[in-house]
Amino acid sequence: MKTNLINHFLFISVSLFISGMLNAQQVVNGIVLSSNGTPVEGANVYLEGTYDGTSTDIEGNFKFTTSESSTQTLVISFVSFETFRLTSEVEKMQNLSIALKDDLGSLDTVVISAGTFEAGDNSKVSVLKPLDVVTTASALGDFVGALQTLPGTSTVAEDGRLFVRGGEAGESQIFIDGIRVFTPYTASTNNIPSRGRYSPFLFDGITFSTGGYSAEYGQALSSVLLLKTIDEPAQNQTDISVMSVGLGLGKTQVWDKSSISFNTSYINLAPYIALFPDRNEWEKPFQAIGAETVFRRKFNNGLLKAYAAYDATNFELTQADINVADGVHFKLKNKNFYTNVSYEGQLDSNWNIFGGGSYTRAFNDIKVTDQFIENVDNSIHLKTKVRKRFSNKFKLNFGADYFYTDFNESYSSQTVSKVEYGYNNPLAAAFAETDIIFSKKLAAKIGLRMEYGSLLNEFTLSPRASLAYKTSKHGQLSLAYGDFYQQPFQDVLKFGGMLESPKTKHYILNYQYSHNNRIFRAEVYRKDYQDLVTYSDEFTTLNTDFGNNGYGYAQGIDFFWRDNQSIKNTDYWVSYSYLDTERFYLNYPNAATPPVVNKHNLSVVGKYWIDDWRSQVGFTYILSSGRTYTDP
Repeated sequence: MKTNLINHFLFISVSLFISGMLNAQQVVNGIVLSSNGTPVEGANVYLEGTYDGTSTDIEGNFKFTTSESSTQTLVISFVSFETFRLTSEVEKMQNLSIALKDDLGSLDTVVISAGTFEAGDNSKVSVLKPLDVVTTASALGDFVGALQTLPGTSTVAEDGRLFVRGGEAGESQIFIDGIRVFTPYTASTNNIPSRGRYSPFLFDGITFSTGGYSAEYGQALSSVLLLKTIDEPAQNQTDISVMSVGLGLGKTQVWDKSSISFNTSYINLAPYIALFPDRNEWEKPFQAIGAETVFRRKFNNGLLKAYAAYDATNFELTQADINVADGVHFKLKNKNFYTNVSYEGQLDSNWNIFGGGSYTRAFNDIKVTDQFIENVDNSIHLKTKVRKRFSNKFKLNFGADYFYTDFNESYSSQTVSKVEYGYNNPLAAAFAETDIIFSKKLAAKIGLRMEYGSLLNEFTLSPRASLAYKTSKHGQLSLAYGDFYQQPFQDVLKFGGMLESPKTKHYILNYQYSHNNRIFRAEVYRKDYQDLVTYSDEFTTLNTDFGNNGYGYAQGIDFFWRDNQSIKNTDYWVSYSYLDTERFYLNYPNAATPPVVNKHNLSVVGKYWIDDWRSQVGFTYILSSGRTYTDP
């Protein structure tokens, strides 16, 4: 009897418990739609911190039960949409109608590309990869050599520097980790090509802007090249590079929260000149030795980088000259040191801060026949930048720059006693720029840069704007406009040429298609120059009368196609540029096409990977039309 009572009691207790559980179950249901009202199938729907949830069906509906009560957070997520969160009482989570917002940071969102080529693992659309710099056949390990296979550049083989859309080499500025490099090329002389000073192995990101670039950067009439050092090396490694003109050695060591990379290189043209003699009489063939290092330290919310590079160059030769029977004797010794330090971190999820600075010291000892020139350039760049993310649709960048150059030069000859001259040039700048993403198809970038240079006592304002519209899933159109100022070059300022800064206006229309490892770009542009530097002397001296009477234009169209999908183990790209330009500047008697300009430029680069050899073979073909010259 007692046992039956106990069993009966247990049955009643279990029944009451089950009934209580059933009574505690709550139904959560609703429908998930996109921003245009179409159902979203396959979205994940669940209560945060629980196992209760489901997926939406073909009509966007969802329904599940939960034993949770009181206030909970319902989470709905699906690729290419912003994650939705609803915090409410579970009892009220019924018959919901939820419209997901487009994720404007997803890969299929429009990106502004007018005038810009990006190469980096974090780029949404890359035309080059960092490894392309060292695997392009014509580059010889020089990042400038690789960029010369892109449209918008002119091949000036006897110079070696970067010439963009009719501009001089000095119209393009180079930045490392956002900090300016004042002397980016090795020292040289007429008809002896320069090289970029810095090793491509230390960089994992390249942004090459052929025009219409961000308001964050200034003092460049034609283009900017942004080099980003590697943030976090993946592993300890040793790099060895062997070229026809030299060799290099690199080492990277990684610890828990820090790492260091070191590279050294040596270049000597003596073997090359012995095999392929030129018209110069070399007393000492070109040779250069360099070393550079990057130290990185990770913090909880940021990354500190310290970069330093040193190189020394020297050579001596006699060059044929139509005006000098015995030729012109030239001797050069150059020493260059560059360092920068930068820190980038997060203040919170929506605020980012960047700060850094660079210092450059360049020394040249030059002898030209019986003339002796010695100069020292000390330059600094300080920079701070803040980025605020208000939402996925609106971001604001603002900051300030300070540049300072102290340049001193001395000149003497057998007939002229030693003369000393130079200049100090402080320049301050501030900038602000917004990124506005109206939708996944439409985005804009609007910026303003302000600069004041006390040497020229000049204040400039540079408005800039870009707009991009996605025409299809894989294609888009971009427009860009901007004003750009740049102070006169060093060979003018050192002789006291107190002028206005030359100015250009850029107009760019760009179409880009990228899909399945193929990319096509077409770009039409126009550049209008004003206030270019003019003078009437054959060579600039302390007595030269400088003016701002110059003007000019550059216009053309660029095409680029890259494909590493169609042919197995094969990667190739084709570039073509058409350039029409004239300038009245320097000591030109009338407007003319500068001698560094090719009207037509064609580049074909191919690479083939051989699995059995674990190696790559490549070729580069460059065809350029003739350049203008003066027939003496």
